[in-house]
Parts: sequence; structure tokens; C-alpha cells
Amino acid sequence: MPHPRTSRPVAVVAGAIAAVLAATPGLTYRVYATREGLVGGTTANGHVIFSRDHFVALPSARGLAPKNTGDYTVRVCTTTRSRCEYAPVWDIGPWNTRDDYWNPSSTREMWKDLPQGRPEAQAAYQSGYNGGRDQFGRTVGSPAGIDLADGTFWDGLLLTDNAWVDVAYLWTGTGTRGRIGSGPLNIRSGPGTSNPVVGLAATYANVPIECSVVGQSVSGPYRTTTQWNRLASGHFVSHAYVSGVTGTIAPC
Repeated sequence: MPHPRTSRPVAVVAGAIAAVLAATPGLTYRVYATREGLVGGTTANGHVIFSRDHFVALPSARGLAPKNTGDYTVRVCTTTRSRCEYAPVWDIGPWNTRDDYWNPSSTREMWKDLPQGRPEAQAAYQSGYNGGRDQFGRTVGSPAGIDLADGTFWDGLLLTDNAWVDVAYLWTGTGTRGRIGSGPLNIRSGPGTSNPVVGLAATYANVPIECSVVGQSVSGPYRTTTQWNRLASGHFVSHAYVSGVTGTIAPC
């Protein structure tokens, strides 16, 4: 029978590996993004939009987070993956309001004959699906499947025009999640502020954490720490700005 001290490190390593493997972003689709704007307006969850705000809109209430939560969060990246932002879903649109296109046909509310991951607006615009109209009978003028608030659009992704993006619907993934309590927080390519900024994480976003490493000490609103969390994208955020964690963060 092995001595307890010989089996203990193995268990720790196995647990760390399992945590890393379990932290997944979930379903990811390439969709067309448009800038929402509408500063001063009110979103579907009651949030009043401010200048350079950070959130997204999806065309179904089935992906809408309550105000001031990240219960539904997406990771939206440029197609080159040069920039990403984690942002909560706080509004409904574009075009449709009952198109949960990320769901399989068995549970999709409308347009069940479309492939999973294909927004109805995209099918209408590109191939004349539904006579080229949305659920309200309007002629679809773009293939948009997600709207980005101005800060997400300009500052998070550094976009200058509407564009195709890769969107991960994080609630369909698994593993540990960390809540960003103070943002928009810089996402970096490594565990220190000298590493390049590769995107942002909005306040209230729930981000998938693979594991943690020791890096530069950072003082933030929740703690002073050398812990940096590696996200499922391979990027890093300081734990000093994480207000809460669901699950366990294992060492990398």
C-alpha cells in the first residue's frame, strides 16, 4: 500500500488537469456584428445605455441576463483572434426577438429548419429565407446575429465598421467561471501588465477560468495578489479584479 505522501501530489496534479480540461467556452459560431449605439436608451433588461458601454444584444430573450449580472455572457473575438471581449448579454436584437439560433432545432424557438448557429437574419439576407424578411415582416438589410455596444465595438475589438466575428456562448460551456467585478478589465497575453493587451472583460462578465499562475503583483478593488487567471482563450486577467468564482481554480 503506498504511503499517503506519495499519492497526494498525484491527486493534486490530476485535479489540476481535470480543471483545465473542463473549462470550456462552449458553442462558438461566426456571425455578423453591428454596432448598437442608442446611447441614453434602455435595454431589454432595464439598463440605461451610456457612452462607450460594454454589453451585447442577441435576438432572443432566452439569452438575456438580468440587469447587472453576467448570467449570460459571450466571448466575442475578431476573426483573426487579435482582439476579444467578454461581455454580458443585456439587450435583445438585432432584427428578431425569438431567434435563439445557438440552440439545436429540438429546442430552438423559431426557424427550426435552419442549421444550428445560423441566425435567421443571416439566412434571410444571404439566401432569401422567409422571403428575405424578419419575424416582423421587415426586409432584412444585414445578416447581423449580434449587436455590440459602442465600447465593446470600438474599445474591446477595435472595430471601425460592422464585421464578422467569432462568438462563444459561454453559458453552453463547462468549468470554473470568474465574475469580473470591476471593468472593463484589460485581458493580457501573459501574467503581467507588461504583456500586450489583447482585449477587455466587461463588468459583470462571467469568464471561463482554466487555471491560475503566479505573476506580477497587482492591487485591485478586491485584493492585492500575484494570482493571474488563464482564460479558456489562453489569455490572462488579474485575480485582483475578480469579485467571485463559481467552481475551483486549480494551478496551471
